[in-house]
Amino acid sequence: MEKAKVVLTKKFREGLQYAAMLHCNDFRKGTGIPYIAHLLSVCSLVLYSGGREEEAVAALLHDALEDHPQETSPEELKDRFGEEVTRIIEGCTDTPKEYREGPKPPWRERKEKYLKHLRDLKPSQDADLRVLRVALADKLDNVRSMVADYRCYRQKGQAEAFWNRFNAKKEEQLWFLRELLALFNEKLGNGKTSSTGAVVDEKIDRSLGNDVPIPPYFLEEFEQAVQELGQRT
Repeated sequence: MEKAKVVLTKKFREGLQYAAMLHCNDFRKGTGIPYIAHLLSVCSLVLYSGGREEEAVAALLHDALEDHPQETSPEELKDRFGEEVTRIIEGCTDTPKEYREGPKPPWRERKEKYLKHLRDLKPSQDADLRVLRVALADKLDNVRSMVADYRCYRQKGQAEAFWNRFNAKKEEQLWFLRELLALFNEKLGNGKTSSTGAVVDEKIDRSLGNDVPIPPYFLEEFEQAVQELGQRT
């Protein structure tokens, strides 16, 4: 039987244009790569894993509130793209609402609160699964980029210098990535125990109506990336 098609409408086109406008002067950390490349990649991963149009638009705009709080707002996003898209965006944002127009809380504090938020989500519930799908796509694209850049630094004998690009030290970055891996394995895994010790209690095969589960290779690639980044140099 043919799978249900995800039709992308005017809302998607407008989301793409709005994302390009907000992030037109943004670049990936430590590179000259336009930031829109990351947003397009996250959107692609969401669609490949069975996401609907609302999730695809949220993927394009998942950093809008965090990176451009003075240029947009939840109210603006609701007016343009609806409550569901805005809910997913807010669910993927690690900066509390009250800090979006001022100094951010310390890095570790933000990440711990973000992890707690994701742990409270229930993938058996359609609304929560949508947030998890976009969050996983975002973090997977991040670790893909990190590994690619890390290999370039390592080839030059500068592996440790790679970590100086970030706001947190290497140990903190690896802690966060390992916590994310364990969390995604628990919430979206396929019943395996990962080599990092994350135990998956039950098989979850969600599709949001499209019969397309979260691809297992997403989690496998995430785990391999974390292992490579954590290698001794």
